[in-house]
Amino acid sequence: MSHGRHVTMLTEGTYPHVHGGVSTWCDQLVRGMPEVDFNVTALTGTGREPVAWQLPRNVYRHTAFPLWGPPPARSRRTALRGRAHRRFLGLYEQFLLSLLDPAHGGPDFGAALRELALLARSGRLAPALRSESVLRTLMAVWTRPDLPTAGARPTVHDALTATDLLEHALRPLTVRIPPDSVAHAVSSGLATLPALAAKYLDEVPFLLTEHGIYLRERYLGYRSDRQRWPVKALLLGFYRELNSEGYRQADLITPCNRYNRRWEERGGAPADRIRTVYNGVDPHRFPEAGPEPEAPTLSWCGRIDPIKDLETLIRAYAFMREELPELRLRLFGPVPAGCEDYRLRLEKLAAELGVTDGISYEGRIDRVADAYAAGSVVMLSSISEGFPFSIIEAMSCGRTTVSTDVGGVREAVGDTGLVVPPREPETMARATLALLRDDARRAELGRLSRLRVVEKFTLHQSVDGFRHIYRELAGRPVVLPPHHPGGTGPSRQRELAAEGSTW
Repeated sequence: MSHGRHVTMLTEGTYPHVHGGVSTWCDQLVRGMPEVDFNVTALTGTGREPVAWQLPRNVYRHTAFPLWGPPPARSRRTALRGRAHRRFLGLYEQFLLSLLDPAHGGPDFGAALRELALLARSGRLAPALRSESVLRTLMAVWTRPDLPTAGARPTVHDALTATDLLEHALRPLTVRIPPDSVAHAVSSGLATLPALAAKYLDEVPFLLTEHGIYLRERYLGYRSDRQRWPVKALLLGFYRELNSEGYRQADLITPCNRYNRRWEERGGAPADRIRTVYNGVDPHRFPEAGPEPEAPTLSWCGRIDPIKDLETLIRAYAFMREELPELRLRLFGPVPAGCEDYRLRLEKLAAELGVTDGISYEGRIDRVADAYAAGSVVMLSSISEGFPFSIIEAMSCGRTTVSTDVGGVREAVGDTGLVVPPREPETMARATLALLRDDARRAELGRLSRLRVVEKFTLHQSVDGFRHIYRELAGRPVVLPPHHPGGTGPSRQRELAAEGSTW
């Protein structure tokens, strides 16, 4: 890369600590560019998670940054007192209003986040958020008569819960990115916080890649969360505003499909800063699978996770078993930490439906191509996806697919497989049965699937796209959005430093 730039890759809950589609993509990118030096900063739960991937030599530094555990120790040096503390409470009130009242021209989230980034860098943000006056400020904002949260009668316990969650969520603002690097956040959300701080304060170029739609997945997750509505309103407001700020500030946004691009444009991303780069696979690593198994078999490959909606797949399988008693369902992939109860729920559902004998959990498989070869048809039942590797890998192996119509699935499959609505097990079952009963059609769709991958979705095309993007960002000035107050050039940095010293 020119101008001495290197890449700081920012991940959340994925590479290099977890296996999965996004991690696979990260590893492909790093290994595909041995000439580029990578600094990988991974946001994790505790910071003690083992590394699940063998890191190549061009990863010159890897840091696991914990989101949980005790906050930085409070000390006289870092605690805010007197006028500085009163000033912080005013800033924090503006920050809270930007989350809860954005529709009425409330305070600027980005401006408040810049100030919080300065505090975080000085070590003062976490202690400031642990004060009793911060709880009182939140209660006062929540109960303002012009805000809908007032009618929910928020409690002090709600305030403690929300403040604790916000404090943990804001911790990544303390991450320092080398000023001579390109900051590449591989998802929206918390992984963008270090990139935003570096953009505000050091003019570091900021690249944002989205696979799944982070904000949509937060909304899906909070639907089943047990927290009370005032807490949910605050946290979803934070993720919504953080998502929009990432879109505004990124120098370039690289969705992995057109579906994501449309979502990003609706979220305020400037169209001229969005460039679609599809995920890719190596057709040599995923060769034609050859003959199908003797018994009709459905194959699924991924992580056992609620977002994959395996309940729908198991219900569809039970429906098919009534007509094809010999049909088997093989599930390949790990059970991530925290998803053990979900695996038990799936087993209980299969028992209730009387199909336990036909389902096998194969765990993680070293040669993933074998998972696709094990099926007559490869299935995907997710409620949210980006541009799923399991589909294009299966297509590369010459297997046709039945997938839910989420994210970039339809763009990936084209007319080489069947796409059905999510959460409709009977629809999925009928589509799959039609394929299982037509050997010639399955074979032809499998042939067309591999041809489509070779023409459109190769690893070489994907990596080369990012090679050019890194060089482009390394060699051009940082884009400052029109609303950016005063920019962040050297003079603005001196102003910010002076302001920070008053904390």
